[in-house]
Amino acid sequence: MQPSVYIETSIISYLVARPSRDALMAERQRQTRERWANRRRGFTLVTSEIVIQEAGRGDAVMAAKRVAALLGIPVLAVRPVVTALADSLVTRGPLSAKAEPDALHISLAATGRIDYLLTWNCRHIANPRMYPTIVRICRARGLKPPALLKNC
Repeated sequence: MQPSVYIETSIISYLVARPSRDALMAERQRQTRERWANRRRGFTLVTSEIVIQEAGRGDAVMAAKRVAALLGIPVLAVRPVVTALADSLVTRGPLSAKAEPDALHISLAATGRIDYLLTWNCRHIANPRMYPTIVRICRARGLKPPALLKNC
């Protein structure tokens, strides 16, 4: 059985974005495209309805490209257990109310028993100062938090 990976919105954004002049963003785009082309076959990819909603926002042409990149990837639904964990990550954890969508991504991966969460979101999701608390909250609910795949 292949390990599972939750594809978060930042990955799809970097995947289809117009080439950036910013060196860091350009490198993230390059890495994202290389991994998407060459390494995704070794994993079972999943995403969520939250990612599809976020990907569909903004410039219509780019939104269509982001949503198209997600076609064929199984979609996790937001269920009460997901929102309950996300609420705990905000009220008892390190995430602010503004980061609720990020809490939902973490919750979807944890409650969906996904092995890895792939993200470029280093502010809230892949923040090394916040992650130990996220782990503790997930484990207190009997859930295994996803391991993070990031390059922050």
